[in-house]
Amino acid sequence: MKFSTLRSRVKRCEQVVAVRLVDTQDNWGVLSQVWRSGWSPLRIIVAGVASGFVAGKLELPGKVSGARWLQMVGSVSNLVASGQAAFASAMAAHAAGTADDAAEQADAAAEKVDDAVNPTATAAAAGAAAGAAAAARNAPRTGTTGVPQERDAGTGPRPAEAATELSER
Repeated sequence: MKFSTLRSRVKRCEQVVAVRLVDTQDNWGVLSQVWRSGWSPLRIIVAGVASGFVAGKLELPGKVSGARWLQMVGSVSNLVASGQAAFASAMAAHAAGTADDAAEQADAAAEKVDDAVNPTATAAAAGAAAGAAAAARNAPRTGTTGVPQERDAGTGPRPAEAATELSER
């Protein structure tokens, strides 16, 4: 085969993959929305009763009791909540890093503009900007409840804090 034919096939396959990726993302969004809306309180209660009945009928004498089933469900629930909290923490750290980068770029652009407009005022403006940045870093952060949170500026919420915020929503 010729190189141009292979290249056109690759481009066509890349376009097909891009279209299928968009379709998959759209379908996943619809599925997650339908899944969430489908879990009404009545359905949750029916699923709990049905799973409890099945767990009671399948109970092996002395090996797995109802309390152990509840303990297992609680452990799995805590594992999922911890995973969600860790993911939320990682995303918050990434967002904070992106915001810091954007702030640094904005400061650099402002300094360039100040240098072009008034070269003598740059030293005073640089000192004021450094003081404002230090004050912003040292200011206590507030969460969704408005209570200041004690933590370093570069770290995200701990998994327990993120889980609490997720459960409060």
